[in-house]
Amino acid sequence: MYQQMIFVNLAVDDVAASKKFFTDLGYAINPQFSTDDCACVVISDTIIAMMLGKKHYQQFTEKQIADSRTTSETLLCLSAESREKVDELVDKALAAGGTAGKTQDYGTMYGRAYDDLDGHTWEIMWMDPSQVQG
Repeated sequence: MYQQMIFVNLAVDDVAASKKFFTDLGYAINPQFSTDDCACVVISDTIIAMMLGKKHYQQFTEKQIADSRTTSETLLCLSAESREKVDELVDKALAAGGTAGKTQDYGTMYGRAYDDLDGHTWEIMWMDPSQVQG
């Protein structure tokens, strides 16, 4: 069966700093699709985050690039396999220079958020599998 992929493209101020930030979180950079103007961050087999320098990003849109530090352009949410993994990843992000966001604890669903170096909000969420299965 075909596995559809998602390529999230985000405008960043400093591609090298973004590469370091996301490798500090444990993600790999795919050098085949990375340049000085772009970092291809491999989140999973089907999720790729493309960190594009703003000049490079502008080539793909005629719209003004949002200032993600003051404007919410998107909320990116990734699943985690446990509450502990949520904390582990967000703690890594904070140690790498990210900014803490909201924590949400509903018992069967737990999540924390952080903003990366460019203000993009990443939410890491765990849901109790026994509650998800109808």
